[in-house]
Amino acid sequence: MEFIGRKIRELRLENGLTQEELADRSELTKGFISQLERGLTSPSIATLQDLLGALGTNLAEFFANDEEDLVVFTADEFFEKTDEANKVKIHWIVPNAQKYEMEPILLELKPGGLAYDDEPHAGEEFGYVLEGEVTLKVGKRKFRVLKGQTFYYTSNKTHGLENLTNRKAVVLWVSTPPMF
Repeated sequence: MEFIGRKIRELRLENGLTQEELADRSELTKGFISQLERGLTSPSIATLQDLLGALGTNLAEFFANDEEDLVVFTADEFFEKTDEANKVKIHWIVPNAQKYEMEPILLELKPGGLAYDDEPHAGEEFGYVLEGEVTLKVGKRKFRVLKGQTFYYTSNKTHGLENLTNRKAVVLWVSTPPMF
């Protein structure tokens, strides 16, 4: 009973309705809506269908197991990989980002570090240099990108990053579609 009442209340509030307005729209009493929301009574299937119709939904949507997607992630949920040969550490900062439209990573490049040269593919890439500086390669062109600067390009040419300095560089890199 509690689940139904709690969910009815959430839907009512999302729709900006008072208990009285919902009662009027579904031909019920305000007292019944109040008891339902507090888990003190439960509706018949017909009554629940009327309520859901007034709230702009149906039984299938109401009972769907729609687990909320995570929105905020903490460092203990990140995954990291160190590639000693290329002097790079990749932090996947959004777990399972492959199922989304874009994939953000945090890239640490030691001096002399190389972020893989990526073959041309459909998509776009964005980066923000948080620390140090990097050399961005897009096709045959090279760009020096300093701390506080950003880059953005379509991924239709071979591309990659390298750290040609003697200091560590850190880049927030976002690709779409997910590629890392």
